[in-house]
Amino acid sequence: MPKLWNETIEEHRAAVREAILETAAALAHEHGLTSVTMSQIATEAGIGRPTLYKYFPDVESILLAWHEQKINTHLRQLTEVRDHTEDPDRRLEAVLQTYAENAFGRHDADLGALLHRGGHLDAAQKHLRDLITELVAVGARNGSLRDDVAPAELASFCLHALTAAGGLTSKAAVRRLVQVTLAGLRPQA
Repeated sequence: MPKLWNETIEEHRAAVREAILETAAALAHEHGLTSVTMSQIATEAGIGRPTLYKYFPDVESILLAWHEQKINTHLRQLTEVRDHTEDPDRRLEAVLQTYAENAFGRHDADLGALLHRGGHLDAAQKHLRDLITELVAVGARNGSLRDDVAPAELASFCLHALTAAGGLTSKAAVRRLVQVTLAGLRPQA
């Protein structure tokens, strides 16, 4: 087959896959995780059920693929924020603020329980911990952050503290949470 034909088919497959992922996530948020069916997803995505089953065997696998895609997008975003923040002392704050904003407003417990189990998160969580640990270590070396606690422990503190952003009611509260978290990282007087 000509190269253009292959590229067109791949683009089509990617578009269909994306439509499936977004449709399933929207239905899960709107109707609840347990009420979403493959038939609903196919209808809402504008494809036939046989086509849907060529891509995914069940609703859970669709939602897990959607979640993995979202996590990878968030990790890329955090890396870009780090890479585009000039001041080393502002880098950690910018990354933590972005992380907390991404967590803000996520309340779907059933969906969260499904998506946060299993091994698909291990590599992403390690990448995130390593990113924050590296930024904390830089701050500890230059004296802007405390050096009496290991950077990996402080990174874990940050990530756990900022999970609270999911239950906050305003962006201002998220900003305050980030500032309180950063205060816990500063050297003792």
